[in-house]
Amino acid sequence: MKVRESGMPDKGMWEQFFVPNEILTILGMDRKVTDAVEFGCGYGTFTIPAAKIIRGTLYALDIDPSMIHETVNQVKKNGLDNVKVLQRDFVEHGSGLPDESMNYVMLFNILHLENPVSLLSETRRILKKGGTAGIIHWNYDPTTPRGPSMDIRPKPEDCIQWTEEAGFTNPKQYDLKPYHYGIILKK
Repeated sequence: MKVRESGMPDKGMWEQFFVPNEILTILGMDRKVTDAVEFGCGYGTFTIPAAKIIRGTLYALDIDPSMIHETVNQVKKNGLDNVKVLQRDFVEHGSGLPDESMNYVMLFNILHLENPVSLLSETRRILKKGGTAGIIHWNYDPTTPRGPSMDIRPKPEDCIQWTEEAGFTNPKQYDLKPYHYGIILKK
């Protein structure tokens, strides 16, 4: 099941909205992270920098074959051997990863899906004790240059409520100017 359409722009435009290394640092990704998973890898905008930071394997999941193709090309172009790019309907069938197997889960611009609590519950299931989940989403502001329509775009307080429903406690929120906010969750 594909996540509700949010108007993904072309790669060049998409990458103008982010400084991935800065965002990853703010959201707690560092060399202590071994294995990680990214739900909805898209163009590989965060996949590549994250794979260069972590010490283990990064699982990059997406349902869209064109996004898988693009991310695979980026992995090859960057000579990375620690990325497993998998086409998978993780919304419908989960990640397929073992319980408590990941140190970090990336939920970047994805929580506008139909049932965010389900994906957050899957996140909690696969996170090791002490592991981190990072959330990024577009500000709830109609003047942002892209992002999901306002009727499906989550506010930070929505995301925090969903994380609590999934069993997380003490989320920390960050302003990722100019267009996004971030939230860190610990298990």
